[in-house]
Amino acid sequence: MKLVVISGRSGSGKSTALQALEDVDFYCIDNLPARLLPDLIDQMLGDPEHPGRLAVSIDARNLISNLHAFPEIIGELAKRDDLSCEILYLDAAEPTLIKRYSATRRKHPLSTNQAGLQEAISYERELLEPIASLADIRVDTTRLTLYELRDTIKLRIAQRSEQSLSVQFESFGFKHGVPLDVDFTFDVRMLPNPYWIPELRQFTGRDQPVIEFLEESADVYAMVDDIRDFLERWIPSFRQNNRSYITIGIGCTGGQHRSVYIAEHLAGHFSELMDNVHVRHRELT
Repeated sequence: MKLVVISGRSGSGKSTALQALEDVDFYCIDNLPARLLPDLIDQMLGDPEHPGRLAVSIDARNLISNLHAFPEIIGELAKRDDLSCEILYLDAAEPTLIKRYSATRRKHPLSTNQAGLQEAISYERELLEPIASLADIRVDTTRLTLYELRDTIKLRIAQRSEQSLSVQFESFGFKHGVPLDVDFTFDVRMLPNPYWIPELRQFTGRDQPVIEFLEESADVYAMVDDIRDFLERWIPSFRQNNRSYITIGIGCTGGQHRSVYIAEHLAGHFSELMDNVHVRHRELT
């Protein structure tokens, strides 16, 4: 049976992620006490008609003792031959979480008369660290719409085969901050910048005028070759270490031209070598 544990801070999109998995035939349970997880697994596997795919949300509404015990619980489940387990952790920048939660006009589960919303959200990070530290995949939802998050969950979890490694190339602009969920970050700001060519500024790294401009530079070719060679050397080690997901960030200043071109180029190359390769352009969404 496949088990997906979803966690993350309030407002990060856990409910949306759970609904996305429910749409693709996962049996889903929200706010499960962590210590009940082994009993739930036993009960489901004891039923010959169990659905084969289970997703549970475990978050800060759990007892603190349950959260502290989470690594031990998952460690025991990982020893089972009849179960494969993945942990998905969602998060977003704190200003975004505050804005989202304020819009709902609901009380944060950790807020008190002494702790306001901002303090509660910061404390929530501490409480969930035992889960976050074990996450197989982290998704930064700061700039994701509900529809983009659903698509991300379905592509990277629901449609991934058990043995395949999911690789995502993500372009971004450093002036908007580094994504929270990248495993490697490559800075390409030293390459020629199409932004300073007035007739190219309106285009992106997916458009032919920008592609032709960048491909005139030997430095662009050298950068692409170096990143490609590095990843070809080390991606197999991630697979051998039982990693299921890896996100590679490519950053330029604004996230419109250079990083987009290189992310597209690398995704195209690795798509010929692997089954589960995706590309996302954070600043173009």
